[in-house]
Amino acid sequence: MTRTAIVTGGSRGIGAAISAGLKEAGYKVAANYAGNDEAAAKFKEETGIPVYKWSVADYDACVEGIKQVEADLGPVDILVNNAGITRDGMFHKMTPQQWREVIDTNLNGVFNMTHPLWSGMRDRKFGRVITISSINGQKGQAGQANYSAAKAGDLGFTKALAQEGARAGITVNAICPGYIATEMVKAIDEKVLNERIIPQIPVGRLGEPEEIARIVAFLASDDAGFITGSTISANGGQFFV
Repeated sequence: MTRTAIVTGGSRGIGAAISAGLKEAGYKVAANYAGNDEAAAKFKEETGIPVYKWSVADYDACVEGIKQVEADLGPVDILVNNAGITRDGMFHKMTPQQWREVIDTNLNGVFNMTHPLWSGMRDRKFGRVITISSINGQKGQAGQANYSAAKAGDLGFTKALAQEGARAGITVNAICPGYIATEMVKAIDEKVLNERIIPQIPVGRLGEPEEIARIVAFLASDDAGFITGSTISANGGQFFV
């Protein structure tokens, strides 16, 4: 039986690598995205992976989007909560809107996607929930009180839900990437990247999106059935827990 996976934010950056990696591993994959139609269409054309547009910040939209994916591809047994946004700013200048937008997508979005799928996973006695958190959810980051809070919340969610899912055959894990060579990171000023960021990474380089994708593929597999409630750090040695 070929299992079906949804990857939120699955048409760009780390999410695109995860979607492609899961397809290569033999899964049926649905890549969710929120807004960039052009990038999604290009991704679909290049990979053959179907794309579905909805905002993970909207619970009802998640319910409807999941229904469509399941109608097209079958019951979803693997969820990768990858969608995330930033609205950076020092806390004394941060607006309530900046706070809400990040919490709604990066934390509430994890609930909004996992909750509608949970009962089906329990009924089928199998499920994989994999959430992409962040090094900044582990150590914090100035100018990212909203983002760090949401990503730390994802880790608490993972640990709690893992305890509920264990006897139903559902594993719940998180991955905390450090600096990964996505479009967004590579857009950082080269001087800043080479003189301030990369020197903080003991392995001396940025991570590759495919390296995160390989962790996801392992956690989604039957081989990872004894791993749950775990946080895997993938940051090149920049931060240890």
